[in-house]
Amino acid sequence: MARTVYGDHNRYLKVYMSSHKGLYFTGDGCRRDKDGYYFITGRIDDVLCTSGHRIGTAEIESALVAHNVVAEAAVIGIPHRIKGEGICCFVMLVDGVNGSNDVEKELVQQVRAQIGAFATPDLIVLVPGLPKTRSGKIMRRVLRKISHGEEDSLGDVSTLADPSVVPTLITNTKASLAGKTF
Repeated sequence: MARTVYGDHNRYLKVYMSSHKGLYFTGDGCRRDKDGYYFITGRIDDVLCTSGHRIGTAEIESALVAHNVVAEAAVIGIPHRIKGEGICCFVMLVDGVNGSNDVEKELVQQVRAQIGAFATPDLIVLVPGLPKTRSGKIMRRVLRKISHGEEDSLGDVSTLADPSVVPTLITNTKASLAGKTF
């Protein structure tokens, strides 16, 4: 457990100790079953609020990767004038599968079938790779910046395992966004 933030102990108290008085807040969600066992359900800061429904990005990602052509997926929220927050999916297909409108339609149907119509992706961006750190963590802030058109302010991307994915992410996102309004 962290005990402070170097040079800013008040920030540590505000972020980790203020939401539940006297308890350390990790940012992870869990549930307890009838037998008293705890199950980690994922990060609670990765929750979207779309059309009045709260849903975890991990749930949508799981629905996407359940499709046999999907190798990996990352989901983020994008501003949406009607729904509040739209669902933007970055999807990496398995080797040998080429992206098409049919694949995108299948993925939308996959999410609708597994979760429900409220979780229908607003945007699917097919990508050859995701921005990951060397330890394999997806850098969602990079995906958010790119999807918001803020590619000039991506911040430090030196920790990416493969920085060459960024220009392709930008190009594919712009192509997917072309002609769409949210």
